[in-house]
Amino acid sequence: MRKINKPLAAIVIAAAAMGLTACATQPTAAPAANVSVDNKSNTIQVQSTEKVKVVPDIAEVSYSVYTQAADPKAAQETNTQDVNKVIDFLKKAGVDEKSIQTSNYGLNPIYDYTAGQKITGYEMRTGIIVSDLPMDKLGTLVASSIEAGINNIDHIAYMSSKFDESYQEALKKAVSASKVKADAIAAASGVTLGTITNVVELSTYNENRYESVESAGFGAQADAKSIAVEPGQLDVQAQVTVTYGIK
Repeated sequence: MRKINKPLAAIVIAAAAMGLTACATQPTAAPAANVSVDNKSNTIQVQSTEKVKVVPDIAEVSYSVYTQAADPKAAQETNTQDVNKVIDFLKKAGVDEKSIQTSNYGLNPIYDYTAGQKITGYEMRTGIIVSDLPMDKLGTLVASSIEAGINNIDHIAYMSSKFDESYQEALKKAVSASKVKADAIAAASGVTLGTITNVVELSTYNENRYESVESAGFGAQADAKSIAVEPGQLDVQAQVTVTYGIK
């Protein structure tokens, strides 16, 4: 293997900056690529990001049950009854008990600020998260939930149960794209690209197992019969940094 002298390394770096990252005053539509040529270790390092589109097949719905009463005990009791009714409805509708989770409990006084911050009652809100809902049943379930006593839908998140295989496909595409970039840099530098010496996965895969797109929430005043489900497509993204040897 032969080393790249310093002037050649400077030319390669300059070419990479001009061809792949553009200048700060004239940004391109494509994302900037991190490129590094190390003349001491005879390597070229590039960063690549690729996406795979996937059609969502499951959803997660965040409901909430809101209750008002004259005193805190009555607010809690009424809210508990309403929440139990909703949970019973969900189970009867075929939702697995493991997919139902209650959260975000809140009990607060209601103030009349026009009367010197006088407490006029109490309000309680309990969140209900329903996950792993089949997409073909989502619209009907959401509409029926409103009729069953849900008075607020905070958001609906569309997800893919095929995230794992889609992410692996995006990883393969990212590594392949890195070789195209590295080949171009090597050719412009007058050297031959060698084998991969190191690969680093940069994606935040573990932080969000399912890629999701959230739709806006709406209250109970929404017409339940008008609810439509249009999930579109999701972008499953993978990002890698790949180091190649050069000859």
